[in-house]
Amino acid sequence: MSAAREQLPEGRYGRTADERADRKLRITGAVLGVLFLGVMGWFGWHYVVDNKISAELIKFDVVSADEVQVHLEIRKDKDVKGVCTLRSRSEDGAEVARKDVRIDDDAARVDRVFSLRTTARATSAELIGCTAR
Repeated sequence: MSAAREQLPEGRYGRTADERADRKLRITGAVLGVLFLGVMGWFGWHYVVDNKISAELIKFDVVSADEVQVHLEIRKDKDVKGVCTLRSRSEDGAEVARKDVRIDDDAARVDRVFSLRTTARATSAELIGCTAR
């Protein structure tokens, strides 16, 4: 009879300590996952809603040893004015030009070519970012 007494039916007298710990861990993980998704959604929504001007570098052309032309496509609300920062680098990665260009056009879509004067021969140009004023 002592052998039958030691083998209790599984789950009959509540959960074991391991099952309770697993359940708490799953609940904690679910709560943290929901919080993470909420924070990421909030940041994404504010980035899209608050960013009233965006631009894309279409192409760049190294015209000479001291000039690069950058073609930008800017999308914004009609009444928004802003500034976009452009940068050019040489082959060794050194910055050879940086320029803030004003976007004062009233159109919602602006296609423009900007010229950057460089201190050495450039091999690349990039759009750092745009901000509304």
